Amino acid sequence: MSFKVFDKWELGDVKIEDRGLLNYICLDEILVPHTLGRHVKRQFAKSRVSIVERLINKIMRTKRNSGKKNKAYNMVRDAFDIINKRSKQNPLQILIKAVENTAPREETTRIKYGGIGYQVAVDIAPQRRVDLALGFITRGTMQSSFKSRKSIAECLADEVLFASEYDTKSFAIQKKEEKERIARSAH
Repeated sequence: MSFKVFDKWELGDVKIEDRGLLNYICLDEILVPHTLGRHVKRQFAKSRVSIVERLINKIMRTKRNSGKKNKAYNMVRDAFDIINKRSKQNPLQILIKAVENTAPREETTRIKYGGIGYQVAVDIAPQRRVDLALGFITRGTMQSSFKSRKSIAECLADEVLFASEYDTKSFAIQKKEEKERIARSAH
């Protein structure tokens, strides 16, 4: 018996093209994306949590939705329906493409040498790339839905679709390019 995400979307035909993120985007079949925080105590265990649940958890971390997992679950489910209506594709594949497009490859870190601080460009670990991508997508969603007539589900669908198409209207794409531009200038 195979489970479908939200009883609608198959995981079998979803492909991850970015080989660096292959081990960090989990596409396990689960009935309900809710692990009850079992992964919290073990290092790197969140890479075995479904990407859909990680998106739900990121949405749940904002001020208005703090701790409201059922509300965040419904938002993501509705956004997936909107994505499917607009693109006629599996929304999980669109989400994976959006995460791949918005995951930055370089960032800067501060190094002190001889009492002077320098900004140095460093490569980003794959786990952090996925975390940053999901964070950019949810921040863009919350900013576009604030004081707007659109629902959060519509804004999430817009953000994910724009990010999957590498459209510069996406907040997440803008943040990724900004982070990489700063890293390039620190070389």
